[in-house]
Amino acid sequence: MQSLIPKIESQLASLPVPIALELPDGRRVASPNSRVTLAFTEWSALAKLAARQVGAIGEAYVEGKVQIQGAMRDLTDAVVGLLPDNPAETQHGWLGELKRSLKSRSLHSLRKDAEQIQFHYDVSDDFYALWLDPRRVYSCAYFRDASMSLAQAQEAKLDHICRKLGLREGENYLDIGSGWGALLLWAAENYGVRATGITLSKNQHAYVSRLIEERGLAGRVRVELKDYRELQPEQPFDKISSVGMFEHVGSANMRAYFDTIMRLLRPGGLVLNHGITSGQLDYRQLGSGMGEFIEKYIFPGGELLHVTHVLRETAAAGLEMVDTESLRPHYARTLWCWSDALESRLVEAREVLERGAGSAQRAERVLRAYRLYLAGSAMAFERGWISLHQMLSAKPDGDMSSGTMRGAQSQYPYSRDYIYR
Repeated sequence: MQSLIPKIESQLASLPVPIALELPDGRRVASPNSRVTLAFTEWSALAKLAARQVGAIGEAYVEGKVQIQGAMRDLTDAVVGLLPDNPAETQHGWLGELKRSLKSRSLHSLRKDAEQIQFHYDVSDDFYALWLDPRRVYSCAYFRDASMSLAQAQEAKLDHICRKLGLREGENYLDIGSGWGALLLWAAENYGVRATGITLSKNQHAYVSRLIEERGLAGRVRVELKDYRELQPEQPFDKISSVGMFEHVGSANMRAYFDTIMRLLRPGGLVLNHGITSGQLDYRQLGSGMGEFIEKYIFPGGELLHVTHVLRETAAAGLEMVDTESLRPHYARTLWCWSDALESRLVEAREVLERGAGSAQRAERVLRAYRLYLAGSAMAFERGWISLHQMLSAKPDGDMSSGTMRGAQSQYPYSRDYIYR
């Protein structure tokens, strides 16, 4: 292991942010004016650093084999120096594609999807409340104005979606993967729709059900603990949204997902899919072990597709894409807001997680994983390794003679002006 030291010293000298290392034998290897310190308790973890396996170093931190001292923003800036210019992994050849497809199918049964969603979202409602905005919107905000706070930008995002969908009073509206209910309630209270939300998270279902009762919306709003594949409405929905959900669908089920939306949507209706997409055409997950880290500790079963792949499946289902917008920089800023909020409340976060986990050790593992996940994701969005798109699509109704909208075959207007007025 001693032979690693010269190699590591050379790596440290090239990093954009100076860092220091504390070795398992107590020695210290430091760059001048170090802003971040990594303290290793095991030589095996140090070997991962020499091999630039960033995900493995993250796992060692979560498992207590490495300690981190310093700001998360400085840490991510340093990590960039350990990575290739674009840490994307490409599946080569038909065998790699077959393996990916088989894995995707095995991960996305009704039972496994429910388990995977509960693994992430049922950690602790109080934990998420510490670093999300007051409405608990757990998706990319929309900083319509650069001076907006996170809370203001999340409300702007909710309204941006409702405007894109052209929601009208009395319409029958579905939100797939409705989270803690922010969009569902915003649409009902500000646009007068009859709203249905579905989620696989037991915690979120209970939370939103309470909000519906407290706000006197029981006659117009409901939330169901149900998979999208199980939904059998009495009549099709006028408008549908899916925010931060299709990342969990899996590439093998993407066609069935859009086929289901096609079935649930009335002719002429609109659907908005808002979700994380990959930054490369053939990219499946972040390289250097980062993708494996996220799958193990944060989003088991999560899969990212390039926006063109998503739109191909949309079209194959018979839906017409009418508007697509990238919000990638908005998500980088959103994630840094979340990361900064969590970093400012680490003591409270440990206490909250301990109450839910029943174990200080498990609580610490969860907290460490989320610290790395939020900051690392912000870095990935900043650099374009992953992206975020809102894709608005219409179900054609076949009507070619609808007055000024002749030939539209949907309710989508001729221009985007209606979104911004």
